[in-house]
Amino acid sequence: MAPSRQAKSSKTVRRVLTGLVVGACLLAGLPSAKAQAPAKQPPAAPQATPQAAPQAVPGFWDPRRRPERPDLSRLTVIRFLTETDYPPFNYTGADGNPAGFNVDLARALCEEIKVTCTVQMRRFETLVDALSSNRGDAIIASMAVSPQLRVRVDFTDPYYRVPARFASRKDAVMPEIRPEYLEGKKVGVIAGSAHEAYLKAMFTDAELHPYPNDDAMRAALRKGEVDFIFGDAISLAFWINGTDSGDCCAFSGGPFVESRFFGEGIGIAVRKGNDVLRQALNWALFRVWEKGRYTDLWLRYFSVSPF
Repeated sequence: MAPSRQAKSSKTVRRVLTGLVVGACLLAGLPSAKAQAPAKQPPAAPQATPQAAPQAVPGFWDPRRRPERPDLSRLTVIRFLTETDYPPFNYTGADGNPAGFNVDLARALCEEIKVTCTVQMRRFETLVDALSSNRGDAIIASMAVSPQLRVRVDFTDPYYRVPARFASRKDAVMPEIRPEYLEGKKVGVIAGSAHEAYLKAMFTDAELHPYPNDDAMRAALRKGEVDFIFGDAISLAFWINGTDSGDCCAFSGGPFVESRFFGEGIGIAVRKGNDVLRQALNWALFRVWEKGRYTDLWLRYFSVSPF
């Protein structure tokens, strides 16, 4: 079974390299939609003028749960596996070497653990087999944690998540979105996706318009055929700030992160039972975040908030 990629962006995102960035706010207290009975006369939704995203960074670690320093004496090298072409997370740099957010984070972890670090690039669908056959020690490739993959590998704590968000045209931005605000509104979504399932469960009075792919969905919003679209906030952030959007659109409302629909997050995979490495990486992830290095790294690559 090939590993799933919850964070995989569309072809539009693959044309974007470094320079565009995704900043964000802390996950604590993120708003979520709750199913509500339809009101006969729904309250008017507040409107807002689009504003620049705040320069904040997501925090995926609880400062009250600092992990204990594990025994690192048995670690002398960490052979990271990553994929070949998923900018800005993974790509080949101008010097021919691996580059990107995941690659720089891997190197920061090795510096924290004080071990030699190597990074090998492979096709995404071959990564788990390569790990299982001992051609690497850990996968850092924006791999979504899932029950299916947990059968084959163990994961660290999540080092980022992929929220869902609404986008609208700039002249119709809402600072907050609730189910009653979208009664009768046309909402574009990818057919058969977790995002469509979420809308069907929570936004029961919206008029859903399924599309076969991201390009078709986003084109519908640009043309005004739908009032909103709903999807992966990271890829939407790149689209909104890229040339393909034509500066048409902006995020509306806040993020939605319910794990039942949008997954457990993105983790580093290690071979089953390799608790020494898994615990070392969890400790190093916390330390990199605690020292502010994660923040520096995030802001180097991302400035448009998916949160």
